[in-house]
Amino acid sequence: MALAALTNEITLSISVSDRHASAAWFQEKLGFELRYHIDEAGWSELATKTDGVILGMGEQSEPKPGNCVPVFGVEDIDSARSALEAADVKFDGPTQEIPEMVKLATFYDPDHNAFMLAQNLA
Repeated sequence: MALAALTNEITLSISVSDRHASAAWFQEKLGFELRYHIDEAGWSELATKTDGVILGMGEQSEPKPGNCVPVFGVEDIDSARSALEAADVKFDGPTQEIPEMVKLATFYDPDHNAFMLAQNLA
């Protein structure tokens, strides 16, 4: 049995230098649909053509191409995190919260690849 109860949504998180320009590129080139821009958080999301798969873009002055972080949706991030930590899964700092939007927690696989858990608060 799984330690964390995942939902049927995954966000693939990439870093970009200009979220608005990147969103326009993905809309024009691949037909993705803009979900929203959150300028104060430096974050944008697009719906891909695959059900349950979201492309998330974090704006950085020096983006790191090839550093895609899969973000798995969970119903209850606190219980998922507790169960994973009890199984010796390493997390990167405390769970972050953007009020009325999302709670996020970064964790690592045995090769130190980054993944995240996300609980939708909207």
